Amino acid sequence: MNRTRIILKRLLTPVTILMVPHSRTKSVGIRVPVLAVIASVCLFLVGTCFVAVVSVRAVEYRRMQERLSYISSQFHEMKGVMLSLRRAERDFGKLFGLKSKTAVLESAELADTGSFDMKALREQIEASMRSATEIRTYVAGQRDLYRATPTGWSVPGHVSASYGVRRHPVHDEIRMHTGLDISAPPGSEVKATADGIVSFAGWTQGSGIVVVVEHGHGFRTAYAHNGKAVVRVGQRVVRGEAIALSGSTGLSTGPHLHYEIWKNGRHTNPADTLARR
Repeated sequence: MNRTRIILKRLLTPVTILMVPHSRTKSVGIRVPVLAVIASVCLFLVGTCFVAVVSVRAVEYRRMQERLSYISSQFHEMKGVMLSLRRAERDFGKLFGLKSKTAVLESAELADTGSFDMKALREQIEASMRSATEIRTYVAGQRDLYRATPTGWSVPGHVSASYGVRRHPVHDEIRMHTGLDISAPPGSEVKATADGIVSFAGWTQGSGIVVVVEHGHGFRTAYAHNGKAVVRVGQRVVRGEAIALSGSTGLSTGPHLHYEIWKNGRHTNPADTLARR
């Protein structure tokens, strides 16, 4: 009991803290118990430790935030790539009549921790996207070639003169017939057999009113002896679009269409491209 009193007496013993200003004013002394000084020192130490811990936590929090931001950006980027891949797969599925495949997702390896191997997944997706891009480019090229290839009948009727050497009905001499003559009633719609751009639409000596369409990929078609052209030079046309009305202009023995196909600067037999009716 006496020992406790002695300790309390010492703790409550006042000490004087003297503050000496640098000016000429008098010094100020503050008397505080020893216990207050010890408590102040303890509070200072605790506060310092608290500030240090908070600072460390703040630094760690900022690093975690940066890492989360990076992972989030990677996730959104990966999500965008996956959406593009799915759109490409859906397009190809519609094009080829196949069901969409999820080979990339099914083949994605999982680490022991249960998280995705993002690097492996990215490499697989990039490889798939490169393959999809190559397929898309190939299909686009084939589509353009298909649209530029003359196909089908330009006008309903029957073939009255075939491609090849024949006796000319007007000049009565043997000549090369570079196209097909298709008999058709006057005023029948003459339609383009492939997509292209009109390079000529007007009158020529012998062939009457002629329309010429450039299709690309080396293809060109000509439609002669028309009664009227309904397109102009520079106009873009598509397969099945009317470009003229049939007639019997120029050196002609009756209403018909003279139809020619040129490939890489040489005329070819249009009969090879006529679809069955």
